[in-house]
Amino acid sequence: MNIIVAKDYKEMSQASSRMIEEQITKKPDAVLGLATGGTPLGTYKELVRSYKEGRADYRFLSTINLDEYVGLDPEHHQSYCYFMNQNFFQFINIDKKNTYIPYGKTEGLEQECRRYEEVIDTVGPPDLQLLGIGENGHIGFNEPGTSFDSETHIVHLTDSTREANARFFESMEDVPTKAITMGIRSIMKSQKIILLASGERKADAIYQLIHGEPDEQFPASSLKNHDDLTLIVDEDAYKKVQRKG
Repeated sequence: MNIIVAKDYKEMSQASSRMIEEQITKKPDAVLGLATGGTPLGTYKELVRSYKEGRADYRFLSTINLDEYVGLDPEHHQSYCYFMNQNFFQFINIDKKNTYIPYGKTEGLEQECRRYEEVIDTVGPPDLQLLGIGENGHIGFNEPGTSFDSETHIVHLTDSTREANARFFESMEDVPTKAITMGIRSIMKSQKIILLASGERKADAIYQLIHGEPDEQFPASSLKNHDDLTLIVDEDAYKKVQRKG
């Protein structure tokens, strides 16, 4: 595991965007695995800025997103499809037909899981996968107890995960209870992985990731078995590691 400690959220975002730019420069038709949420938002802003400055070209790129809420239409303002379009895709020259996100509105959820795993294997696997980490160690929507052998599947979201996402919805009742997510095995197919963590609320999770053993009760610990993992954290997320050594 390669660890980069940034001063703050902005420096963390800049460091991750540089790694992504390097991947695109080296391989213009690369496949990027993308995440949503507050943590990678700064990375996307930095990538948009570099695109506008002429330092990145997305014409030949493909993207595969980690997850999507079940029951939300892609145009719903809280869907992850909407998030990606609003915060990234609309600002760059990527071909939308090369952007892949699970479809959570279908009634055939198991069939959609199988279809999406085929996308991961045929379009990808990602050359570089971007991840965040939950306070309980979840990656994607893989909650504690998820098998390390899991592929794309339906997950019932824990109360803690729904509460963490409730700030994006009008009320807790509006937060979906299920999601489609790439599984642990799906994520581990990626050639490279960048894991981002920012803020003191993530400090316990980062300490456990670094010092703990692989354990299905802490999904992010599966990443310790990956051959090319880079952890990029800000000082607040890393402070428990620094304090305890």
